[in-house]
Amino acid sequence: MRVRELAEWLGATFEGDGGREVTAVTTLESAGAADVGFAAGKKAELLAEASGAGCLLVAQDFTNKAGRTLIRVADPRGAVARVIQRLHPAPTHAPGVHPSATVEEDVILGKGVSVGPGASIGAGARVGVGTRVGPGCAIGEGVVLGERCLLHANVTVYTGVDVGNRVVLHSGCVLGADGFGFVLEAGRYQKFPQIGRVEIGDDVEIGANTCVDRAALGVTWIGEGAKLDNMVHIGHNCRIGRHVVIAAQTGLSGGVVVEDYAVIGGQVGIGDKARIESRAVLRSGCGVLTNKIVRSGQVVWGTPARPLRVHLEQLAHMAYVPELRRQVSELKKAVERLLLKADVE
Repeated sequence: MRVRELAEWLGATFEGDGGREVTAVTTLESAGAADVGFAAGKKAELLAEASGAGCLLVAQDFTNKAGRTLIRVADPRGAVARVIQRLHPAPTHAPGVHPSATVEEDVILGKGVSVGPGASIGAGARVGVGTRVGPGCAIGEGVVLGERCLLHANVTVYTGVDVGNRVVLHSGCVLGADGFGFVLEAGRYQKFPQIGRVEIGDDVEIGANTCVDRAALGVTWIGEGAKLDNMVHIGHNCRIGRHVVIAAQTGLSGGVVVEDYAVIGGQVGIGDKARIESRAVLRSGCGVLTNKIVRSGQVVWGTPARPLRVHLEQLAHMAYVPELRRQVSELKKAVERLLLKADVE
């Protein structure tokens, strides 16, 4: 694709050699004459000046000192995501059911569905137009998969799960396993039956080895456009709002509510029935106590989670503790000397 064509497709302007052919996107450090690189931020712009990339995606205010071939865009990171999809399209898969797959007779498969080797689809399930079920996937009875979904290898979807359109499920993720519900009776734990459901909205992406538990009663719900990283745990009866982002190794206990556009960092722990209001930000490694409410737009950090300003102040104060301890020790010794002197006199 020529630089001129790429700029036109992006609705942007170019400078330099508009006829240059570009075929791939790569890092600024490794880019060559046929590659596109992008510079988002001042540090990246400095790297871009020395890059061998044939074309650069840069911000509108980038200074083109060396007369490089470039395309100016409002958001280089967003633009390069589009360019990657154009120059590196996802592999296509021929529709049809692999001979080694097991599909029950009453399953409804939409037009263009692909079912990979060793996959199984239970009775009464429905698979929407253009959806791909990868090798080794296990789809339970009555499951609904929407249109143009992508299930990578070895995804497990239990009975009682509805998945929206254009959902991406990465390898090893599990939807609809029982929630962690037990009742202690006569010194022994008895299982509390988990008879609820899971509903996944449109355009959700769920990472590898992430688990979304079914509700004990009612629905565990993941809203439209939510993005869950690898190794995330969503407990029973949680409600995750639209366009929420949750990073790896985060765990939500039962009944947690996360409202629209909240951002949750990695290794965060959230207690039962906590509420994270819209556009709140939980920094990595923080802990939210049971029933706690993190207010809309608030940024919190630490365990227990506190407003970022408060947490940073406390960290700063902690730095003075060794010196304070030394001073207290010296004061204690001085007092002891004065008391000893007083006793002698």
